[in-house]
Amino acid sequence: ANNETNTMKSAILATLVASAAAFAPAQTGRSATTVSESKADLSSLASGLNPVVKYYDPLNLAEQDFWGKGNEATIGWLRQSEIKHGRIAMFAFVGYIVQSNVVFPWAQTMAGGAPPSPG
Repeated sequence: ANNETNTMKSAILATLVASAAAFAPAQTGRSATTVSESKADLSSLASGLNPVVKYYDPLNLAEQDFWGKGNEATIGWLRQSEIKHGRIAMFAFVGYIVQSNVVFPWAQTMAGGAPPSPG
C-alpha cells in the first residue's frame, strides 16, 4: 500500500508541475524591427513593392509636420492611421455582408410584417 501511495503522489506531483509549466512565459528571442519613416525610406519601399507606380504622394503628406512633432512622427502617424482605418473598413464590410444575408425569422416591423427579402 505504501508503494501505491508513493506512486500516486509522484503522479500528482508530475501533473501539477506539467500544468504549472503551461502557464509559464515562453522564452523568446528579441527580433530587430526597423522603422522606415522618412520620405527616402518610403520612396525606396514603394519602388520595391510597386515598380509600376513607384512612390505616389499627390498631397505631399510625407513632407508635412503634423502637431510640430517632426516629419518622421507625421509619417508614422499616417501609416498607423492607414492600418487602423483599413481594419475598420474590413470590419464594416463583414458587417454589411452579414446584415445582407442573415434574416431573422420573426416580424421586424411595428406592423408585424415579414422581414424584407435579402435579394
